[in-house]
Amino acid sequence: MTAPRALAIPAPETYVTDTARVFCDGDEQGGDGHPRVWIQIDASGFADCSYCDRRFILAGGPADRR
Repeated sequence: MTAPRALAIPAPETYVTDTARVFCDGDEQGGDGHPRVWIQIDASGFADCSYCDRRFILAGGPADRR
């Protein structure tokens, strides 16, 4: 029996922001994305959109590895 392999899942689209409260509508082109949702970045320094998995990172926060 072979050992299980990790799934090759692409990294989420990532945006660095200066504010801890952001919105995501899933689309930058003005087309059909998803309903606009507001997302609060917590003490971890990042938050993911529950619709499209975009990741928002707070600039200078613990998750900012630039």
